[in-house]
Amino acid sequence: MRAKQQPQMTLPLPVQFLAAWIGVWLGRYQQELIEYQREEIRHLREQLGGRRIRFTDAQRRRLAILGHKLGGKGLREVATLATPDTILRWYRELVAQKYDGHAKRNPGRPRTGAEIVQLLVRMATENPGWGYTRLRGALQNLGHEVGRNTIKRILHEQGLDPAPTRARRYSWATFIRAHLSAIAAADFFTVEVMGLLGLARTYVFFVIDLASRKVEVAGICGQPDGPWMEQMARNLLDAVNGFLRGKRYLIVDRDPLYTREFRDALTREGTKVLLLPARSPNLNAFAERFVLSVRSECLSRMIPLGERHLRRAISEYVAHYHHERNHQGLANALPAPAAAANEDGPVHRSQRLGGLTTATAPPHDVGIVPSPYSALSSFGTGRGPSATPQFTEPTIDLYHKGDLLNGQVSGSRPLSLGADVESVAALNRPGQLWAFRVPVRVLEEWRLNGQAETWKDYDNVTGVENTEYRVLAPTSQQLNQYKVP
Repeated sequence: MRAKQQPQMTLPLPVQFLAAWIGVWLGRYQQELIEYQREEIRHLREQLGGRRIRFTDAQRRRLAILGHKLGGKGLREVATLATPDTILRWYRELVAQKYDGHAKRNPGRPRTGAEIVQLLVRMATENPGWGYTRLRGALQNLGHEVGRNTIKRILHEQGLDPAPTRARRYSWATFIRAHLSAIAAADFFTVEVMGLLGLARTYVFFVIDLASRKVEVAGICGQPDGPWMEQMARNLLDAVNGFLRGKRYLIVDRDPLYTREFRDALTREGTKVLLLPARSPNLNAFAERFVLSVRSECLSRMIPLGERHLRRAISEYVAHYHHERNHQGLANALPAPAAAANEDGPVHRSQRLGGLTTATAPPHDVGIVPSPYSALSSFGTGRGPSATPQFTEPTIDLYHKGDLLNGQVSGSRPLSLGADVESVAALNRPGQLWAFRVPVRVLEEWRLNGQAETWKDYDNVTGVENTEYRVLAPTSQQLNQYKVP
């Protein structure tokens, strides 16, 4: 049987008419309200002068939620602050943000540390021929494990090409540094010395090693001539301690003091003399810089009273130049440190030439500083002349095996000394072993004045090359004040 249909309830006609009239009135009211608000927004935007309105995230969120309810068609009718597409895009971004799990995601592989990146870039720059695998091995030697592709990516980010391309880019700076050890430079400078008859011009001839910046004062003379220059060449090419041993080139200017005999003597031993172009002092910059240093730091602040005084002043400055003066061209290091520094103990100030040159350094194993001229005591701590000499400057221990009259050097004959105590003690020579602690400055003075000689002796038994010194008479008598009991 067909179910009976329930009769539909209908409102009375007057009630339907009233409800319709109320709906129309509300719609007209809402439309008028919207028109008013749109006109108000239009006036506000005119006051902004066409400038773009910046919304905060909260404002975008509220507009997106309300705009989504209206839909695209409704927004086109009422939206004035932003386009309908913009409001709907804000809504889509709001939905995507709800399901974004980026904040809860675990971190991936950490990036390579900045220190490792700097080290890698330094290795690749200093070694253009190293590829990715070689660089990886070098980092492993230092305890850093970096993948080959990571090295490739880092070098690419730093603008460094692969090894074959980098190896072909050979800079002039690298080329010059690779050949500096075979090049030396020489030059003269003059000093006006105060003598008994007035001022006398004195020539100082020196040679500088371009790689180490070490300086050798070859000679000091009132009037250099051909035989003197030839003798200087022989001294510089000495087979034992010649300063130019192993040097292929010597840079000199066009001074006529570099005689043909001087150049021929160097050429015979394999050292080629390179003459600079005329009027080009900048091409001998290393030697010119030493001249500037010795003049500004020493000679311009004193009056040389005779050639002997000048020799001592230059000898003192050269010792300061090698052992106490830092050089910016050597990464602010010393050309020839006197001894290894001791980390413990107070810091002392060293002085030379009465304070013309000073340096600050920690105590060393072989005395340094405060002044090479005023030691704490000429013979130690006041226990008499037999006490061990105590110096405040760099010293060297020398040994002699033989008989001394009453334990003293007579000065009537030269005395040979060695720096290696075991080699001297092993000499087949009668007598006991004597020790002398001599300042390096004093030995350098004796050598410059022709009062001492040095040479190298090769021991066939031990295979060690030993340095030996020969102090000539009567200077050898001065060794008594440096004798160690």
